Amino acid sequence: MRESLRHKIIEICDKKIASKGESVGLSFYAFFANKNDDPELLMEAAEWWIKTHQLDHFEKAVKIKQLVQMFPKS
Repeated sequence: MRESLRHKIIEICDKKIASKGESVGLSFYAFFANKNDDPELLMEAAEWWIKTHQLDHFEKAVKIKQLVQMFPKS
């Protein structure tokens, strides 16, 4: 996972947790604008979420943040 995506995921998770609490859930779409302006980055996030970790559509933000922080940098 590229460093810019890792940073973005952690930032979004932190914002969601701060505003809605530790039980807030999100999908990988939460890290992107409504328009598909970077399909490669979207596919990278989708592959990490679905293929690598086999996560459900919605997961707790605290879980995602922890996974991103533990996942080896590429």
